[in-house]
Amino acid sequence: MKHTIFITILFLFFTKTINHQQNSQNPTSKEVLKYIFMGHTYKSDSKVDPRLEKFDFSDYDGVWLGGDICSEASREINTLIYLDSLFDLSNPLTFWALGNHDTRNGNYEWFRRYTKRETYFAHYHYGITSIVMNTNLVPTNCYNIEKQYEIIVNVCDTISNSSHLILLMHHGLWADVPGLPSNPGNYCHSNLKYWNATCSDVNSNFVNAIYPLLVEVKQKGIDVICIMGDVGAQKKKLNYISDDGINFLGCGLYHGSPEDLVLVFTHTPKENKLTWQYQNLDSLLNIQ
Repeated sequence: MKHTIFITILFLFFTKTINHQQNSQNPTSKEVLKYIFMGHTYKSDSKVDPRLEKFDFSDYDGVWLGGDICSEASREINTLIYLDSLFDLSNPLTFWALGNHDTRNGNYEWFRRYTKRETYFAHYHYGITSIVMNTNLVPTNCYNIEKQYEIIVNVCDTISNSSHLILLMHHGLWADVPGLPSNPGNYCHSNLKYWNATCSDVNSNFVNAIYPLLVEVKQKGIDVICIMGDVGAQKKKLNYISDDGINFLGCGLYHGSPEDLVLVFTHTPKENKLTWQYQNLDSLLNIQ
């Protein structure tokens, strides 16, 4: 079984490398691209917020999901089929940072089948490098948590031609990041202060193991953005900048609230420019 997983990851790695080369050699002809980020989108065990069923995602070049997409997303395979019909899960620019509601029934093979990749990965597109994290991984699953950390380390060590590095994640891992509120539980639904990035160090939480790598990337002149999806009840949006100049963003839906927000990114590759706005979901739906 371990050999099979290893071979699968190698295949995915080389596939992403090829895609990276193809994107670098064949840049998009579009002058401006748009991406939309949403988190905590569930209505029920197997359905998303009804507003998203009516939403026209074809207006966006990428759909970025911040997790907890259905409250039991992996209980029935039909739920994955339904989500694929809405979000085109295998699209290279559909990113899904899995939440606890997505994964608590297991069945990771279904996520791999419909997304065509691992539950954590790096992706390069038009000058932006993105890392999609699976923050449900814990040191009881050492193989995958170490492979995920290896991806993060390798990207941060080697990144050079990107204008931006984006980390997508579900859970509140940002405890004690300098310049941010110290307790993520005060602004999102979770506070995984003791989440570990590796199996070998009990102190390898986000601020100790990952944040310093992001600071090094920022010092190379590359903008760094962390985006969280486990948001929506206490706050409708997160918009923080750490003492080291790293952006920390987040938003999520909550029980159909008319105040629910999504994040819309505008990307101009030729200018290496990426901007974002929080927009009201109901207002966006009304103008489509």
